[in-house]
Amino acid sequence: MPPKSDPNPGPAGPDRRRRPGPSKRARIYDADDWHVDDGTATDGSGNPPHHNPVRRVFHAEYKLAILAEYDRCTETGEKGALLRREGLYSSLITDWRRQHRQGLLKAAMGRSDQGRGGPSMSEMNKLRADNERLRLKLAQAEAIIEVQGKVHALLEEISKSATTDDDS
Repeated sequence: MPPKSDPNPGPAGPDRRRRPGPSKRARIYDADDWHVDDGTATDGSGNPPHHNPVRRVFHAEYKLAILAEYDRCTETGEKGALLRREGLYSSLITDWRRQHRQGLLKAAMGRSDQGRGGPSMSEMNKLRADNERLRLKLAQAEAIIEVQGKVHALLEEISKSATTDDDS
């Protein structure tokens, strides 16, 4: 049987079967259209998907609370259930324990300077110092007013005694 002619004649010779560019397998695995975006999140919530994930930040109070709750877990599967509920990995617990041992993980006494909303710790310290300074100033002013009152009473006594001396 004679060989069939190729409808798309290409270069002659042994390179004829080899196509330039990536192989078919590489093109499949490099495809950008594996996911069909239907506008809903993959978790089934119906919300639009997050294209730019947001890194979570855990504050010291939260870390300490989770560590305490994790250590209280005694039943089989409780620790895993806690981690699933909070969306955490066991490696985070390990890191947080190390931070706690090294003294890097301490509960804040109030809002940090990075917090939103209320006054920051530095602002609170400044306000406390101003409050103490004003209390001292008020105490001095009250002492001066008290002395002025006594001086006034004394001058009235002297004035009354001078007028009674003049009358006699």
